[in-house]
Amino acid sequence: MNTIKTTFLLTAMTLFLLFVGGALAGRGGLILALFVAILMNGGAYFFSDKIALKSAGAVPISREESPRLYEVMERLAGKANLPMPKLYLVPQAAPNAFATGRNPSHASVAVTQGLMELMNDDELEGVIAHELSHVRNYDILTSSIAATLAGAITMLARFGGMFGGRGRGRDNGGAIMALAMLILAPLGALLLQMGISRSREYQADESGVQMVGHANGLISALGKLGAYNQRIPSQIPPTTAALCIVQPMAIRQMFANLFSTHPPLSDRIARLQAMTIVPSR
Repeated sequence: MNTIKTTFLLTAMTLFLLFVGGALAGRGGLILALFVAILMNGGAYFFSDKIALKSAGAVPISREESPRLYEVMERLAGKANLPMPKLYLVPQAAPNAFATGRNPSHASVAVTQGLMELMNDDELEGVIAHELSHVRNYDILTSSIAATLAGAITMLARFGGMFGGRGRGRDNGGAIMALAMLILAPLGALLLQMGISRSREYQADESGVQMVGHANGLISALGKLGAYNQRIPSQIPPTTAALCIVQPMAIRQMFANLFSTHPPLSDRIARLQAMTIVPSR
């Protein structure tokens, strides 16, 4: 299913760019758009993890810098029969975490400084198990590509608006670009919404709890994450923030009434409280 979603996202992006290129510059624009689409799709597939990490300001963290994080990750990765992901730290006070990469062999997990300071051992284990579940469920490729494409489309929208705004009132090309700006930004959010479904968070919560063997740590972690993210602003950009375990405050304020990539925390906690735990072996 995730392979189908990824193929759909890349195909939709290609067709959209071809449409815009042809509308703006005819055959020449069509050829240029095809070239851009090939580069963008290839970059999204192979470098979406690096783009997500860089946009969040994540830096590699060593075992010496965070032995606690490495111990939890190694134990759970072994339990889930997964390769050890690369670990990153986001130097921000708002607690959060996300996983990215194109497959389990090329996975990365990033945690914020605030999360490491706030979570006790059980809570940290619950968060890491949730992120490893995204890796094991192959959510990370679709999510990372969707985030990359949404960011790329947003950039194209801004460029189109600048180009259109500089054109003369009678310049049809400028008018078309201005109109494209109005269409591209919500389309980017729509692509992101299609690529990152709300159900994947429920699934990662549940499989993460099965991995650990109890729900107490993740339930407590989600409660803390919700409370602290209501009052600590996050600098993680909207596209990467959609990958996070909880939706940061800044994004919630901007898009709460338009799009939501995360189900309500109260619903997630209620589901976990009602679970029958069957620990993974």
